[in-house]
Amino acid sequence: MKAAIIGGTGYGAIELIRLIQKHPYLEVGSVISNSQAGSNFSESYPHLSEIIEQPLEKFDVQNIAKENEVVFLATPSGVSSNLVPQLMETGIKCIDLSGDFRLRSPEVYETWYKHSPAPENYLNEAVYGLSEIYGENIKNANLISNPGCYPTASTLGLIPILKSNLADCDSIIIDAKSGVSGAGRGLSLTSHYAEINENLKAYKLGAHQHIPEIEQILTDESGQPITLSFTTHLVPMTRGIMCSIYLKLKEKVTTEDVHQIYDEFYKNKPFIRVRPVGKVPATKEVWGSNYCDIGLHVDPRTNRLTIISVIDNLVKGAAGQAIQNANIMNGWDERAGLQDIPMYP
Repeated sequence: MKAAIIGGTGYGAIELIRLIQKHPYLEVGSVISNSQAGSNFSESYPHLSEIIEQPLEKFDVQNIAKENEVVFLATPSGVSSNLVPQLMETGIKCIDLSGDFRLRSPEVYETWYKHSPAPENYLNEAVYGLSEIYGENIKNANLISNPGCYPTASTLGLIPILKSNLADCDSIIIDAKSGVSGAGRGLSLTSHYAEINENLKAYKLGAHQHIPEIEQILTDESGQPITLSFTTHLVPMTRGIMCSIYLKLKEKVTTEDVHQIYDEFYKNKPFIRVRPVGKVPATKEVWGSNYCDIGLHVDPRTNRLTIISVIDNLVKGAAGQAIQNANIMNGWDERAGLQDIPMYP
């Protein structure tokens, strides 16, 4: 099956190409980049020399639909909302890695993303692609909204305890840290080497666009309105996200009790690894992989649960989960093309 990639020179796109290149059922089709159309892909990414040698193309909906069977949109927010309706009119399936179809409310999207929302009928059709939670819906989807990187780590870390009814849902705090690749390939002062090297920055306090996405999913899964505190930090590393999540428990339970809840919840989910009691995951342990590793600790003094959830932001937080969703959509083994051992050290 040929896969088109729109937004072909960003980090999400290059990770899609890396994963598709070794996928048993997918191959790279059209690679779309209006800004660099006509140039060879390896000019933007020299490490692909003699591996992926093809010209970047301009967006042409009819040509994309003729030459490909699925489209991955690795575009900035505010772009795919215009492209997806054109593509879906041709009958081609779309997996959108931007935030344009994640929020059900057009008003909420406009408030947080500062862009005009996608047409409401497409928002209603989009299936949220959190693979481990919504797999049954993904199977029959034509449009998948791939989750954000922070929401993936946060919601996978929180959903089992929320569904157990043990969590005090008014007490949730998420302290999240990401590598610089999450800011994209574009140049900015935020990701400038001299600014980020040997430095740690909190950013977008109370204003990060992933807040309503996390709250929407947790509200759905817990059955009650969720409002949480969410703070993001930029750390001087290339890849990885760690979410340190804190909440109070409504009953006295042990770490072992909570660990059993998570083990049972994720027992048939190949990309979720719940660490043994007393073990805490690190970002390097999932580097380059589609795994989400989760560590748990209940403090008996405070009856507060700490959840440590780590992912590679470009794989499980973007391209890897998009491939996992494509696998589920097409009835393939969801692990197809994604069984890499994490790279270490």
